[in-house]
Amino acid sequence: MNKIYGLIGNPLGHSFSPQIHAGLGDYTYKLFPMEESEVGKFLTEKSFEAINVTIPYKQTVMPFCDRIAPEALAIGSVNTIVKESDGSLSGYNTDYFGFSAMLKRASIEPANRKCIVLGSGGSSKTVCCVLTDMGAKSVTVISRSGENNYENLYLHRDAEIIVNTTPVGMYPKNGARPIDLGDFPACVGVADLIYNPEKTALILQAEERNIPHTGGLYMLVAQGARASEFFFNTKYDDSVIEKVYREVNLKMRNVVLIGMPGCGKSSVGKALADMLERPFVDCDDYVTESEGRTPAQIITESGIERFREIESAALAELTKRSGIVLATGGGAVTIPANRAYLRQNGPVFFIERDLSLLATDGRPLSAGGIERIKALYAERLPLYRALSDFTVTADGVLSTAQKIRDLL
Repeated sequence: MNKIYGLIGNPLGHSFSPQIHAGLGDYTYKLFPMEESEVGKFLTEKSFEAINVTIPYKQTVMPFCDRIAPEALAIGSVNTIVKESDGSLSGYNTDYFGFSAMLKRASIEPANRKCIVLGSGGSSKTVCCVLTDMGAKSVTVISRSGENNYENLYLHRDAEIIVNTTPVGMYPKNGARPIDLGDFPACVGVADLIYNPEKTALILQAEERNIPHTGGLYMLVAQGARASEFFFNTKYDDSVIEKVYREVNLKMRNVVLIGMPGCGKSSVGKALADMLERPFVDCDDYVTESEGRTPAQIITESGIERFREIESAALAELTKRSGIVLATGGGAVTIPANRAYLRQNGPVFFIERDLSLLATDGRPLSAGGIERIKALYAERLPLYRALSDFTVTADGVLSTAQKIRDLL
């Protein structure tokens, strides 16, 4: 009989924990989504060796632990439970280690700085403890109904470090953000505990403003490694954590292809998806299937503006997925909202091809010959360059796909 390790919480559909623990060792790690009324029964039956605990049960599980580590008591939440040899349960909090490691990796230094923490749940308590221990000048919790709330945020315009512990912007409600960084001119560091999407709207705004920032995936991996150390009474080197982080990040991120119509995004994308053994999605095909008309037909019959609306709605959904290769329409970059969609869950590759070699059949916007294509290119090139993480020159489908794979 296999020894069981896993995660309890609700919901768990977005969890990356199985992938993380698969990278740490050869053991069975399962997800156990459950209602609060089921938690006590699960813990008293003890049909596991050790488990992790996520929202909303980090405090619910505490009365069922026979002993609780000092850091977990200080924080007031448990996220790791180990069944000892005598059957008793020991509770730990590994989020403290994970959040500390995340800040250090992102070079975000709270010492002697004013910090605000968005949200007052269990994760907030951990964050406040870490920030205080790292020498923060002050730590203020912002909640919906507390003394410091979203109605009087102006009192904290001088905040230097901002940490989001709320679920605002988390999959599947991508695109929302709890605050506007423009209201915090002194901000020099932003951390968001959300890890799906990779870059929340808050992180994307920090990126645009050149503020040091980090999403929550590294914290998740680091705390998972610390939990595994408790599971097996072992110790992982920092290099192991970094390796697992990179593997999980690569596996779960999308690969987004942009470029002029007819540059080969679909052909390259299919080849790349085969190489990476992941799904391929063409946005134009997705629109065709959902609308019953091709992009060319929509543009001809309903106009370019209506097509852009449909395309944006499609990208909003497609970019919420994880681990796909996505080929976009050539003009997707012209809509500001699309740029955030495309950047939220993985690197963007601009495929550049000689304009004279671009395919034009069935592409109304490319009609008019090379002069029309040159005009489109001149208009879009700054957008392609600003949005992309990498530029790849197309010189054959397989060789172009291999270039992208090598860059990944």
